[in-house]
Amino acid sequence: MTKMLDIAEIAKATGLSSRALRFYEARGLIRPLRSEGGRRIFGAWELERLHAIVALKRAGFTLAAIGRMLDRPDARLGPMVAAQLAVVEAQAAVLADTATLLHSIQSRIDAGERIDVATLCSLIRKGNSMTTTQWKAVADQHFTKEEQAHWAERMATLAPDFDQDAYQAQWADLGQRIAAALPLGPGSEAAQAFVREWFALLAPFRAVASPEMWAGATRLHENRAAWDGQADPGFSADVWQFIQAAAAAMRVRGEEPGN
Repeated sequence: MTKMLDIAEIAKATGLSSRALRFYEARGLIRPLRSEGGRRIFGAWELERLHAIVALKRAGFTLAAIGRMLDRPDARLGPMVAAQLAVVEAQAAVLADTATLLHSIQSRIDAGERIDVATLCSLIRKGNSMTTTQWKAVADQHFTKEEQAHWAERMATLAPDFDQDAYQAQWADLGQRIAAALPLGPGSEAAQAFVREWFALLAPFRAVASPEMWAGATRLHENRAAWDGQADPGFSADVWQFIQAAAAAMRVRGEEPGN
């Protein structure tokens, strides 16, 4: 008879926290059985699957990709590995560029040059001047010229003092904080707080976006696997998927996230 393990034993065997195991269950990645007392119990199949999840996450695969790979063991892995390799290489290139930029700034500081925060920000913006070009390449792949013109027209109505760099920095900060908190149950109070913060940060976009723009932005992120690594919205695909699940949980409870 196959030995069954409870959640504490599985956590010890895999190095995963109980919270992580519950999160993976909520995402459909694992399907533990229940004892007569309602406790989660795991067999050899679930343990093997969890070891696979840990290994694939180490290679940077998103939870959505991991789910597809584990549910289709006969799937062709070549294209998926190639796509992930492209993402990792793009991320490595960005990190290398950032390291080069920081080394350059550090050498100026070491040479006695006084660089304040405003100057540092200016240097970083100049060093990241490729960002607009990268997003243009993504937009060209996923939006028609007419759709892009509509976006430009609507975004031009933002307040004159709107600071795009500061706004992007807010998204990066929120994305990092959510990523650090994962795994997190979509229905938890902490998850709901993140959703409210997310939609509050969307306020400038929601103020000018047409229904077509909103649908287009949603479609773009749902199709993120096609452009991940080419441009950085400030949050990972796993963070996006988590927010969608947490927002859905709020709607089930009768609360509209954007209100």
